[in-house]
Amino acid sequence: MTRLSDAVALDDPVGESLRGHHAHLARRLGGAVSYLPGVATFSAVPAEPDAEAWADLAKLLGPGEFADMFSCPATPPSDWEPVFVMEGRQLIWAGDGEPDLSRAASDSGVVELGAESVPEMLELVERTRPGPFWPRTHELGTYLGIRDGGALVAMVGERLRPPGWTEISAVCTAPEARGQGHAVRLIRALVARVVARGDRPFLHVAEANTGALALYERLGFETRKHVTFRGFRTP
Repeated sequence: MTRLSDAVALDDPVGESLRGHHAHLARRLGGAVSYLPGVATFSAVPAEPDAEAWADLAKLLGPGEFADMFSCPATPPSDWEPVFVMEGRQLIWAGDGEPDLSRAASDSGVVELGAESVPEMLELVERTRPGPFWPRTHELGTYLGIRDGGALVAMVGERLRPPGWTEISAVCTAPEARGQGHAVRLIRALVARVVARGDRPFLHVAEANTGALALYERLGFETRKHVTFRGFRTP
């Protein structure tokens, strides 16, 4: 299990992922790095970026393109157009009081979702809006789902992968299937898989999403820090 002292990697989860586990899904120019189109819109610059780093990112993405800087605290040049600002939290899994993870890992009602399930995944995301999800987002890691009568009604997946950590994301349930505990089952099943390979789960949640925050806390997650999510458009 990753030690809490190793959580410094979570201060730059996008950059750490793109320079490490997700290097095969990255595009780079100088000090700037971003996910390939269709995978994610997250981008990163060095911890203390200079004008050249921002110029590299602008050139990497192209003019007038969206740069999702995630929780990066650095401010781009004044000619970058702000797109959104959202307050949120970063939570890490403490694991205290969790039920036997082996039972969660063997939940027969939870299925793995592959490339063949992408159309269904995109449709579910369109209906539930859990956050950014694109045609190649499933390549970031393992995705799990629950089906009812063959239809995909709930899912969860892995997103950022800084060293020693795995982010849980895309938690969503179709409106007609809510209230049945699907999210709890899926999160526990994915936590079990992450822990089994020696990583520690973490996640991000919007500050305004109090319902999700309460759920994650019940499942053993605790707040590590408050963050501000921001997006910009390149000059």
